[in-house]
Amino acid sequence: MPEAPTDAVEVEDAVEVDEVDRKIVEDEQAKLRDFVKGLSPDDIKSGGWFTKLVAQALSSYTNKVNWQYFQEKYEGVPADAVVEQRIKMAARYAALEGGLSASAYSVTVLATLGTLGGSSPATVPAAVATVMVDVAFLTQLQLRLAYDVAVLYRVPLDLSDPDDMWKLIRVALTIKGGEVVRGSVGRAVPAFMRPLIRRFYSGAVLNAARGLPVVGKHLLQRNVIKIGIPLVGVPLAVLLNRYTTLVAGQHARAVFRNEARVLELAEGMSKRSRHPQLMLWVAWLVIMADKKIADDETLLMRHLVRIVRDQHKVVDDQLANVVDVDPAEVWQRLDNESGDLSDILDVAARVAAVDGPVNKLEKATIAELHGRCSRV
Repeated sequence: MPEAPTDAVEVEDAVEVDEVDRKIVEDEQAKLRDFVKGLSPDDIKSGGWFTKLVAQALSSYTNKVNWQYFQEKYEGVPADAVVEQRIKMAARYAALEGGLSASAYSVTVLATLGTLGGSSPATVPAAVATVMVDVAFLTQLQLRLAYDVAVLYRVPLDLSDPDDMWKLIRVALTIKGGEVVRGSVGRAVPAFMRPLIRRFYSGAVLNAARGLPVVGKHLLQRNVIKIGIPLVGVPLAVLLNRYTTLVAGQHARAVFRNEARVLELAEGMSKRSRHPQLMLWVAWLVIMADKKIADDETLLMRHLVRIVRDQHKVVDDQLANVVDVDPAEVWQRLDNESGDLSDILDVAARVAAVDGPVNKLEKATIAELHGRCSRV
């Protein structure tokens, strides 16, 4: 991706508007105006609008956009390159929509809306509609972008599963992503925009209970920044939409590309394994060697269990019920095997490295494993 502009005078160069893009954005805005017209005042004040938007934004889209869709559209192009193009396209649309929406904002709108929670939306339908179309557009765009990235990296998402749906929402909207934003903002945006981006992502921490209305209220409140700093008007909305979408896209790429890496590792381990059930026990023993479970280790174990079940028809209920894995149990299983156990040693090394450098406790477990395998 080209470097982001480093000064406000480069704003126009950063957002190239052509008539095709404008038509796409305006058509989507028109659809979202109809969506907003169907919301009740309580939907907006409670955040319930978000639940309805998620259903509308993803249902028809996911039926059309799948791996085959991208294969046909970008035949022969590596996933990384396509993801880059999707992020750029989304940022371009976001910037264009920000400019179109911001032209309707005014000091009167700001004064009327306040915090978007104190006034009755029924008394300010025009002002609320202006804000809601903008917020809904950006939210829908970032949800679909995150979904695109997951599909391109072949990360399975079942959006009928609440866990997978929440995962997509969390990634797309960088929920609980303060650390991610602080780490990414320097690379994604120019210096003069960084304070605004950080402010955009600051605010109340979202409830971990996955209450979608809570998310809706948070999204509405944080978008007020585009109205609440009237000094730069339209350029602010253009740039904020653009760069928050870049941050969201880069976050989605980091998360789903990493999961694709772990998934690829699990598939390779299962494919090469001659001892699939023993492999699961050894993998868990290595993971638990330091009595801590990193996110990538959890991800690897989840995919490994599923893939072993699908490829080898192995389901180990005993392992599933283990609270504290007993090394003696694993050593006994190892002693019951004969022949070449190099695949098990390979598994141990790969599992230990999945979350970064191998620590002392993991090295000790692998060393013990080497000694026992040499005696088999």
